[in-house]
Amino acid sequence: MAAAPVWSVDPRTGKQREQVAVEATGQEVDEAVRAAHAARPALTDRTVRAAFLRTAADLLEGSADLLVEAADAETALGPVRLTGELARTCYQLRAFAGIVDEGAFLDVVINHPDATATPPIPDLRRYKVPLGVVAVYSASNFPFAFSVAGGDTASALAAGCPVVVKAHPDHPALSELVAAVLRRAAARHGIPEGVVGLVHGFEAGVELVRHPLVTAAGFTGSVRGGRALFDAAAARPVPIPFHGELGSLNPVVVTEAAAVERAEEIGTGLAGSMTLGVGQFCVKPGLVLAPAGEAGDRLLKSLTDAVSGTAAGVLLDHRMRDNFIAGVAERAGLPDVQTPVTPGAGGEHTVSPGFLTVPASRLAAEGEHDLLLEECFGPLTVVARYEDESEAGAVLSRLPGNLTATVQLSAEEAAGEGRGAEILAELTSLAGRVLVNGWPTGVAVAPAQHHGGPYPATTSTSTSVGGTAIERWMRPVAYQGVPEALLPPELRDDNPLGLPRRYDGRLER
Repeated sequence: MAAAPVWSVDPRTGKQREQVAVEATGQEVDEAVRAAHAARPALTDRTVRAAFLRTAADLLEGSADLLVEAADAETALGPVRLTGELARTCYQLRAFAGIVDEGAFLDVVINHPDATATPPIPDLRRYKVPLGVVAVYSASNFPFAFSVAGGDTASALAAGCPVVVKAHPDHPALSELVAAVLRRAAARHGIPEGVVGLVHGFEAGVELVRHPLVTAAGFTGSVRGGRALFDAAAARPVPIPFHGELGSLNPVVVTEAAAVERAEEIGTGLAGSMTLGVGQFCVKPGLVLAPAGEAGDRLLKSLTDAVSGTAAGVLLDHRMRDNFIAGVAERAGLPDVQTPVTPGAGGEHTVSPGFLTVPASRLAAEGEHDLLLEECFGPLTVVARYEDESEAGAVLSRLPGNLTATVQLSAEEAAGEGRGAEILAELTSLAGRVLVNGWPTGVAVAPAQHHGGPYPATTSTSTSVGGTAIERWMRPVAYQGVPEALLPPELRDDNPLGLPRRYDGRLER
């Protein structure tokens, strides 16, 4: 049977643009993985790896016009947004190059023998080595930053791991273009082009995670798809780490004092955050606990005004549009749910933003309203009105894991008065990033960043953004009693590579 064609589709019209490729067969997946596996030795030299990452950033920037045009044609995210996302992607590649140059990610620790210790300590030297071929599953909503050249790929290559990327069906043409750029960058440094493989198709994605030479996987997408791949990774004869970002509600708590102090500002800020990118950010605030009463009413009026003035937009594909419209209708039909601004179909190919309100008491105990505690991808948020703090706490206690959790505090609460610290502690148990008086949309690429959270936000405790994302693709090895002449250069006493390390308990930089 002939392989199924892979089409590039215009989400603004739903029409096919061009056939980009065909879905990969099992044999083609095997060939891509084996080519990546064979490329591992070329990534051994950290200097070469860092130069490769910087060249990749340079070449992506040099192709910016072509890439942004292709991305917009397939995602309808707009040139401004996409230009910024490409810049973020290039910055990320260069940031990982800097991490590779510094070398601290190797976590070098050296202990010399100490017969006086209890028990005695032998000669031990520990550092981290790359796992091997990494499978990367592209996200729909970030065609640059979480796709072929995104954070999973950049961090894996920085760790010394080749990658095979499963392209997202919403931007296959862009995926091919970006993969070609990365291969050109590899060739300039004598690295085989197979260091970055690319496959298309659902079955190819399943075959990829099952391949015996694949040693780890990174995924950004739905709970259903991510969980299926996570289970497949665990069911292998040799299970592998699966770092999946699956879904997040990203709750926001607005204290009564904060609403009294700045209801209008909070309402406007919430509207901007929940509609940003047509509500297609993984950190979109999807549930807001706001007080009942006059201050909460003011917040809702501000939110209503701002959301009503936000234009309809195009989602990444028509399947997502259909799911959004159906999800909104199902939620809006629940008892006591109101729609101050009705979200849904904004036109033949667009959706309009909106929000729902519900008494928080409906969410405080298990029941049919539990649907409101599930992510709805698109420009929708749910505002749950609480009567008192205990009611808000009861809702928080029922939430699953999240990427982010936010609290809006008054000036006094932010200064340490009231329950600010207590709420912060409640939110810390729910999320990987906790914000005060801000909005979660926008994930800075910084050393201290953490983009992850308790399940189902992610399937591991790692981050997919920031410098420590590199740790996902490495494992520690300790050498005991190995003669100096046989040690890797990273672990030798004279430190020929000039690495940061902990040497007999002392931190050396």
